[in-house]
Amino acid sequence: MRAVIYARYSTDLQSDASIEDQVRVCRERIAAEGGTVGQVYSDHALSGASMMRPGLQALMQEGAAGRFDVVYAEALDRLSRDQEDIAAIYKRLSFAGVRIVTLTEGEIGQLHIGVMGMMNAKYLSDLADKTRRGLRGRIEAGRSGGGNSFGYDVVRKIGANGEADAGERAINPTEATVVRRVFEDYANGLSPRAIAKALNAEGLPGPSGKGWGASTVHGNPKRGTGILNNELYVGRLVWNRLRYVKDPETGKRVSRANPESDWVIHDVPELRIIDQDLWDRVKARQDEAKRPTRPDHGGTGFWTAKRPRHLLSGLMTCGVCGGGVIQVGKDYLGCANHRNKGTCDHRKLVRRHRLEEVVLVGLKERLLTPELTEEFCREYVRATNRLCAEKENHSDRARKDLARVEKEIAGIIAAIKAGAFTPSLTEELQRLEVEKERLEQDVEAETATVAPVRMHPGLADVYADKVGRLAESLNAPESKAEAVAILRGLIDGIVLSPAEEGKATEVRLRGDLATLLGFAASEGCSLTLVAGAGFEPATFRL
Repeated sequence: MRAVIYARYSTDLQSDASIEDQVRVCRERIAAEGGTVGQVYSDHALSGASMMRPGLQALMQEGAAGRFDVVYAEALDRLSRDQEDIAAIYKRLSFAGVRIVTLTEGEIGQLHIGVMGMMNAKYLSDLADKTRRGLRGRIEAGRSGGGNSFGYDVVRKIGANGEADAGERAINPTEATVVRRVFEDYANGLSPRAIAKALNAEGLPGPSGKGWGASTVHGNPKRGTGILNNELYVGRLVWNRLRYVKDPETGKRVSRANPESDWVIHDVPELRIIDQDLWDRVKARQDEAKRPTRPDHGGTGFWTAKRPRHLLSGLMTCGVCGGGVIQVGKDYLGCANHRNKGTCDHRKLVRRHRLEEVVLVGLKERLLTPELTEEFCREYVRATNRLCAEKENHSDRARKDLARVEKEIAGIIAAIKAGAFTPSLTEELQRLEVEKERLEQDVEAETATVAPVRMHPGLADVYADKVGRLAESLNAPESKAEAVAILRGLIDGIVLSPAEEGKATEVRLRGDLATLLGFAASEGCSLTLVAGAGFEPATFRL
């Protein structure tokens, strides 16, 4: 018997000794049953409510590869506390011929998955409710509900019961001075970007211990995030603004805003850092800075969508720090981190119009070499023709299966009419009707979908001409918007870096070769391929 062990503990409040204890008792059980331990999989300080655990993922992958026969764990909730996840784990391991044995429940079967999965899910729900209830009690007492804010220290002391208590906070004088400065600077007209840049220039650490950014200052007023929106600075503790739910696709927590009626508010005047007059001045300036929207619109959709103002907006990155490139002044572009935070040494600015001209030349003349185009076209044609053949075969199979099912249904109906009615015939008829509906949907979908285009390698010959005509269309008002959208779709990214010598700027242009060639084709094609190792970005200088 090839056995492995899985162990897990949930939070940093526990220790690695928990893993060792789980492994030890599992080893004793395996030895008593005459097995050998091949591998130990473990996850440290990770919740059982998520499948995104390195140890568990490795266990699932190697189990599917047939590396072991049985998994031992202390209890089923070590593998997962989520009802859907534990069912998926059991299903996948069972398919691979792997048994699950726990010291608490024994060998796991379908009954355990149903009952214990439901109990673990209920445990998580009850735990969340109890945690919220306990946190609310701490907030009502004016204590911390978890986490901390910039400007405060957590006070740790021993309570009357002899246990450690870290529920109180005290003002940090050094950080409080920075908070007052941020409020004063903003109220006096400085932008969040200018404030962040000045703080970074002086080497003052931000709330995360790293550099300051504009968003660290202005945050989100509706959610109460950012220095300027933290009501604790005026002695008002607000809790339960947000709730967190797990995304079933990624397993990560996503925040959701709670209605104001669910907020818990408690006055803590001893924690006030900002006087009311300064707070009101900041709020007044924030209100003035709000961008107006149409009065007859709810504030979403077209009127609030941010569209690129220029041809290359949002496509450029700094080759030094990897940050974005933004417009500086009216006609120049530069590194956002250098301008906003002062954390990048890339000072060089480039003219926007000149960069656009160079990029268009690169698209038209330098991105595609003849050798690369020829090689890629061969692979492109081979892939599209294969997909087309597969699509046709699938469509033929679906039609044949539909004809077969319809014939079987007709036979059963004839038998029932002849008096051969039985419950099994009824069940079979119901099953066939379901299959017929599915096949009809498949056939309809195949009919509605455009078949892959059979491309010819000569399609790239018209590429340069089409890009050239697009460039000309940029100067025509009636076609400019469409030309900009198409050209932006041909570009994967543009990297701006200072050249090694002189004052030149090196520009590296990356394009999606499959998209470029698809654009050159006379008909549309939905196939997306990634260029091979021979694809290099065009490099030129300004």
